[in-house]
Amino acid sequence: MRSMSSDTDITIHRPDELSTSHHKAWHEAMDASPDYANPFLAPEFTAGVDRHRGGVRVAVLHQRGEPVGFLPYERNAVGVGRAVGLGLSDCQALVHRPGVTWDTRALLRACRLSVFEFDHLVEGQQPFAPYMTGSFASPVIDLKVGSDDYPQWLRGAYPGLAKTTLKKERRLARDLGEMRFVFDERDPAALRTLMRWKSAQYRRTGRMDRFARPWIVDLVEDLFEVREEHFTGVLSVVYAGDRPVAAHFGPRSRTVFAPWFTAYDPELRYYSPGLIMHLRMAEAAGRDGIRVMDMGRGDKEWKDWLKTRELRVCEGFATRPHPVSAAHRLWRRPVRGLRNTVNAHPALREPADRLLKTVGTLRTSSRTQPGRPDGHRSDSDSDRAGPLAS
Repeated sequence: MRSMSSDTDITIHRPDELSTSHHKAWHEAMDASPDYANPFLAPEFTAGVDRHRGGVRVAVLHQRGEPVGFLPYERNAVGVGRAVGLGLSDCQALVHRPGVTWDTRALLRACRLSVFEFDHLVEGQQPFAPYMTGSFASPVIDLKVGSDDYPQWLRGAYPGLAKTTLKKERRLARDLGEMRFVFDERDPAALRTLMRWKSAQYRRTGRMDRFARPWIVDLVEDLFEVREEHFTGVLSVVYAGDRPVAAHFGPRSRTVFAPWFTAYDPELRYYSPGLIMHLRMAEAAGRDGIRVMDMGRGDKEWKDWLKTRELRVCEGFATRPHPVSAAHRLWRRPVRGLRNTVNAHPALREPADRLLKTVGTLRTSSRTQPGRPDGHRSDSDSDRAGPLAS
């Protein structure tokens, strides 16, 4: 499908219709600006979502016959669009060459969208600015190539955390066996263990169990196999002896690592295995050439401990005049507003967390059979506590 917007030619494609030259231009646009280096902005992530969820399209912006910008999106039957992977992706954007701009309403017409919803849009996408309803901190860690000696790196990077973390690691090694960290684990069984732990954590804490959705399980298993320059699925595991203690799966590009799913063996929660995992990942990622660890939007105590600075991401609804866009905003905006209000105020967030955990306890008690490993529960298990309990 082809449309015109001022001097910009817009064509619409399914992800599997994009040519090698399209992929090359998309990767070049990612490389041209650090704003677009996040692996969630890579065509490989878009293609994965389309393979397992479907309904994904890519608007390709051309100037003078050259592809200069790429907007991946999902579209439903009535023309409501959303950023690809909304609810899973921690970074969204129209990825483009420097200096490229566009008319947002013309873009929506070309995409046959009445509304385009986003919640982690890269700040600086000025054509979307009139449609942004909120801006939020996205903490990052600026990584440096560290020493081959992990304790030395930890004392230099996080002196306030080093003493207690190293003490817990020594205790874990004494109790279970020698500590071992694998940054890029290729064993699919370890990935299945991570998803089982994470699913149990979602249920304990009353959150939506993402891994109860087969398409998300299939997507994660698919992305685990992707090994490309701009997108590689990385599974990291902390072992004590031969026993996995904590695990994480997330994508990396050449320079940016995006933490995504972290979980741990709930029997070992008192060792703070999630925090150990994130510190080990940061050290290893820096040695592997990664420069930024983008922890994603969210007010969590552990992110404040580890961050070196913050990016900004935006949420909102780009619209053009249409009855569907008006109805969608009336339905979605109050829900978002309530969620953001609760998350922004500890006096509201803490009771909400307690309520969710109570619901999670009842749900787990009713569903968990005796002897199953995911029957363990801890009052410290909450998304608010971050990797200390994730």
